[in-house]
Amino acid sequence: MIIWFAAFAFLLALLPALLFLQNLKLYRTLPPASEKPLACSILLPVRNEETNIADALKSILASTGVTMEVIVLDDGSDDQTASIVGELTAETVRLEKGRPLPPGWCGKNFACQQLAELAKHPVLVFMDADVRVSQPDSISRLVEFLSSDNSSLVSGVPLEKAGTLAEKLIIPLIHFVLLGFLPIQRMRASADARFAAACGQILAVRKEAYARSGGHAAIPNQIHDAVALTRSFRKAGFSTDLFDATDTFTCRMYRGVREVWNGFAKNAHEGLGAPRLIVPATILLLGGHVIPFLLLPFAKTTAEVTILAVAIVVAYLPRFLAAYRFNQSWLSACLHPLGVSTLVAIQWTGLFRALRRRPAAWKGRTYSPAAIVS
Repeated sequence: MIIWFAAFAFLLALLPALLFLQNLKLYRTLPPASEKPLACSILLPVRNEETNIADALKSILASTGVTMEVIVLDDGSDDQTASIVGELTAETVRLEKGRPLPPGWCGKNFACQQLAELAKHPVLVFMDADVRVSQPDSISRLVEFLSSDNSSLVSGVPLEKAGTLAEKLIIPLIHFVLLGFLPIQRMRASADARFAAACGQILAVRKEAYARSGGHAAIPNQIHDAVALTRSFRKAGFSTDLFDATDTFTCRMYRGVREVWNGFAKNAHEGLGAPRLIVPATILLLGGHVIPFLLLPFAKTTAEVTILAVAIVVAYLPRFLAAYRFNQSWLSACLHPLGVSTLVAIQWTGLFRALRRRPAAWKGRTYSPAAIVS
């Protein structure tokens, strides 16, 4: 009996591994900056970011090769965020006070919509306050990529810094899920909204396409704004794309168990935790990346041991490749089965919260279940 479970587990591990290998060649870093004139608006929606905003702005202002304006919109902070920005304000930096949040909107979405209305350049770069520009030419390379690509929206996953064990277990799985479950080739071949994928930490759009697709006003109550905005662009007929931001941007998105759990749970419905996907995703993740490790001690025949051993190697393959390519924690890769198990638990937690109509809390605000499941 074990041999049949072993064979099934091997197939479940093999499918994302093969797609990961294919996607790894397609998921490229940004091209070199060109010498032609480039211009963009760097837009930062901030709320209670006193520990982040100074370093974020300093990294942006060190950029070269691009004409830019930097607009920071303070979305009702009750800490020192606004005063810190005021001290750093330079000719290229503007501090704006956000309007009161209207009913039916998520805070970040409304802040981004206001920022887009204030921007003057044809390329809008939305950047979270916990992101750092790691190279002087990072922004110019990003604008060059958007200008030369057929897409109207592009985003990338930065070099994700992880401090605590919880961060190391879960955050590196972003690349595993992205490259192991999204067919990038099909995504680029069409504007099908089913292939919408994005990382909201660093995201650039063509201003004209943003306006024609409705911008953030088209997704006012969507908590995972990046994926929702990408889906909105694709529904409007615009192409979107992804790039590898490992060498151009860095980010420490969450700190500690609570932030990791709540942060991923609030976004679960937009990915593998969506109601229509969570059961097959759970079977695929646990069956291919946890079950082989649990079955191996009970294997008795050479065939059972061999199949399970191969399944484990295949399960580990994407994680070790990702650790090397994206400068991830090797401890995280070694603890892959534990990380996947935790991720599945977080996905189900997010779904149960939504089904029980429990509001999601983030940045001192609560959002209705309508903003979670739509």
